[in-house]
Amino acid sequence: MSSTVPVPSSPDESEGGAGGVSVDDPDYFDPRTIRVGDTVYVQAARLRVLGALHLGRQGDQWTEYLLDDGTRRYQRLSVKERPGPAEGVPGHLEVMLWTEVPTQGMVPAKHMLIVEGVEFYPVDRGTASFRSEGVTGFPDRGLLDFADYRAGDGRHLSFHRFHGGQWTSSHARPLPPGSISVERLP
Repeated sequence: MSSTVPVPSSPDESEGGAGGVSVDDPDYFDPRTIRVGDTVYVQAARLRVLGALHLGRQGDQWTEYLLDDGTRRYQRLSVKERPGPAEGVPGHLEVMLWTEVPTQGMVPAKHMLIVEGVEFYPVDRGTASFRSEGVTGFPDRGLLDFADYRAGDGRHLSFHRFHGGQWTSSHARPLPPGSISVERLP
């Protein structure tokens, strides 16, 4: 028997988003409970969760799931709890589906970048520690350098490199509430 339930997600209001779904909203499945082996449906695509990276940096924690659509086209689903705009105000979950972007030797800059004709501006950069679960192609533990950017239309661009290796990049948009369902066998 499997269960399929909607997943809450929303861009951060303070960063130009359209609103938020509380992390405690009982009408939505909690995507923080996704497990390796689950089947996730996103925008009519069926994706299997192969692995997960559990990341942390200066008290922030988030998870990135490695997804396979069956054709060896891999994507990542990130789930991050964003704090509320003020103390006592509940936060929301930001859920994004990431697709790789060819960078052809591009490295993250400290200023605006243009990728596929879109201007992206820096919002965060640093190093996070990670713990790997399932199939990820990375060691059990390590460090990840990242540089995150955002476009005026809400799109995100992120550069990552593991253990000082080559930079890779991906782009995403926050997924609206209810756009994901999860199938889990007991």
